[in-house]
Amino acid sequence: MTPGALLLVEAGAAVAILILLIVRVRLSPFIALILVSLGLALATGIPAGTIVKGFEAGVGGALGHIALVVGLGTILGKMMIESGGADRIADTVIRAFGERRADWAAMTIALIVGLPVFFEVGFVLLVPIILVVAQRLGQHPLRLGLPMAAGLSVVHAMVPPHPAAMLATQAYHADIGLTVLLAALIGIPTAAIAGPLYARLIVPRLGPTMPTGIARAGAPAGSLPPFGMTMATLLLPVLLMLIGSLGASGPMAAFPMGPFLQFIGSPVVALLTAVLVSYWTLGLARGLNLDTIQRFTTNAWPPRR
Repeated sequence: MTPGALLLVEAGAAVAILILLIVRVRLSPFIALILVSLGLALATGIPAGTIVKGFEAGVGGALGHIALVVGLGTILGKMMIESGGADRIADTVIRAFGERRADWAAMTIALIVGLPVFFEVGFVLLVPIILVVAQRLGQHPLRLGLPMAAGLSVVHAMVPPHPAAMLATQAYHADIGLTVLLAALIGIPTAAIAGPLYARLIVPRLGPTMPTGIARAGAPAGSLPPFGMTMATLLLPVLLMLIGSLGASGPMAAFPMGPFLQFIGSPVVALLTAVLVSYWTLGLARGLNLDTIQRFTTNAWPPRR
């Protein structure tokens, strides 16, 4: 067996053992991941003296990125909910697609939002909208959450400029335009099967659990925020990350502005910019004061007992 094939077998065995430890042994996913990661490192011949340092570096780098993205996305979601912006988008989506096709709406929105952003960014942006729509329709949150996750997953895995798709097109010298076309032909039916169709089959067996704790508590009296302003705030990080991708590999990459575009288009900076903009569009412009906005930001991560 070639070294490459052996590595694939070892990786597949590690995934199978991980699933077994979590599902059958009921071991904590955190503990199981550590055990399987260390075991895989030993099995692949990585020197024992460097395994722990490499593991710590990988975990630290991943957690640093994820913590910032999730933290900033949670603040933006809190502003969307408390200002009534999520309610405005929910009302518009329900009217446009109809209550019976809200799951298809969730998948469609995820396919569009997921084009320029990574999965985790699109997830934290769309979760507040999904929860509000599910609550409004009296549906289980997974009824809309699974289509949303399916749309984001398909785009992230198959469509350039996402890393996996770009790596494949470069390795096989494929045409990017044709790759996008084939990804759409295969990915959209895949998202439909794994999203709305699967959700309609499996969610009725999960019980009547409903989303809680997302009621709008701090919005000023009167009408909800305008739909255009709300969507502009939500899609601002998407636009910035699209600009960042142009600065990294597009026609702007050769210009002096290229590095700056990459900076403002990084997920952390894009989400931070959207949060600051939301303080005005969904906060101060709606009659909220700075103390209320600070409270929303602090309460975005409630303490867990």
